[in-house]
Amino acid sequence: MLPYLARRLGYAIVSLAILVLTVMALTRLGGDPALMLLEPGASQADIDAMRTRLGLDAPFWVQYGHFVWALLRGDLGTSIYHSIPVAQLYAERLPASLLLAGVAFAWAVILGVGTGIVAAVRPNGPLDRIARLFALIGMAMPAFWLGMLLIMLLSIELKWLPSSGSGTWAHLLMPALTLGWYFAASHMRLTRSAMLDVLGSDYVRLARLKGLPEWRVVLVHALKGALIPVLTLAAINLVTMINAAVVVETVFAWPGIGRLLYEAISFRDFPVIQAIVLLAGVMIVLLNLVTDLLYAVIDPRVRQVG
Repeated sequence: MLPYLARRLGYAIVSLAILVLTVMALTRLGGDPALMLLEPGASQADIDAMRTRLGLDAPFWVQYGHFVWALLRGDLGTSIYHSIPVAQLYAERLPASLLLAGVAFAWAVILGVGTGIVAAVRPNGPLDRIARLFALIGMAMPAFWLGMLLIMLLSIELKWLPSSGSGTWAHLLMPALTLGWYFAASHMRLTRSAMLDVLGSDYVRLARLKGLPEWRVVLVHALKGALIPVLTLAAINLVTMINAAVVVETVFAWPGIGRLLYEAISFRDFPVIQAIVLLAGVMIVLLNLVTDLLYAVIDPRVRQVG
């Protein structure tokens, strides 16, 4: 187990280093940040002063070293629009995104995995057809469209729920349902596919020949073998919900990271955009590391090939 853990930690560190390098390189390819932050028609003296302020007048490898050192100290820069540290701004918005993502993730996984298991146990049956229709609609319907339909129905017509904002559980319901809809559908499809593969395997047939109850065969033996791809998808989806729910948070005016990213793009707040993209990548790398460790717990064979 320790050699496997060491290898995965090494991969994670290399991935983080490449991630920081990629964010910096893409930033430079997108244009001069100094020009992005200044008003059109700024003088060359103003441009040079901004480049010096941002440290862009140094060689790229020096900028990379300074950037990494600042990250290690928790310094993500200062927001141009809000004039406060980006880390503080991110921390203020993160709880709202965690709450929204947590609720959406919970119902998406429970519904998606549950319907996927039921559909796989009785393939081509009535429940399987209903589940596949749900997955098709869920993956085809854009989040902004579903959000507007819910607002029209539950807020405008029925007046059951507030259409925007935050503060109570009523404000949370529609954004969480909208955000989790697509992910529930994707979990259902993947779980159904993985379960169908596992249910036809030799070790599941052997478990049935031993006379084990069908629920134990499905929920213990088969589900355990089908969890690896589901865990991978769940980890990626959780990070996406926290950092990239731009459309949902904008439609419902939810004060989270996604709305912060939308505002930063609108105001050309370059440090905030860079920090959100970078932190989203860091979350993906760390969650992938945790997922790899869970692989080894679920299937010990992974330790030999990892």
